[in-house]
Amino acid sequence: MPVPLYQAKAEFFRMLGHPVRIRVLELLQDGPKPVHELRAAMEIEAPSLSQQLAVLRRSGIVTATRDGTTVVYALAGGDVADLMRAARRILTEMLAGQNELLDELRAEDTR
Repeated sequence: MPVPLYQAKAEFFRMLGHPVRIRVLELLQDGPKPVHELRAAMEIEAPSLSQQLAVLRRSGIVTATRDGTTVVYALAGGDVADLMRAARRILTEMLAGQNELLDELRAEDTR
């Protein structure tokens, strides 16, 4: 029996639900990066980064190529970068709304 689309979407978003994975995707928006650059940018232990990269690789959201002894990761497609930009826009709008509410609450406190 095929998986319903809504369930597949939920599994996709669960896969993205880790801060290290999100940070990797953000870093890869600027282009392919070797593991040592990702690790330096994130200040994370190698085994932890490797585990999260494996999840992203298995899901097909990133690709890995070997250049000698160096493994270079890249986004599997432009849609991933689009998704990250959309998430940033949505969060910006949400936070702007929260700031407006906070301003209203502060204004009430001064009355």
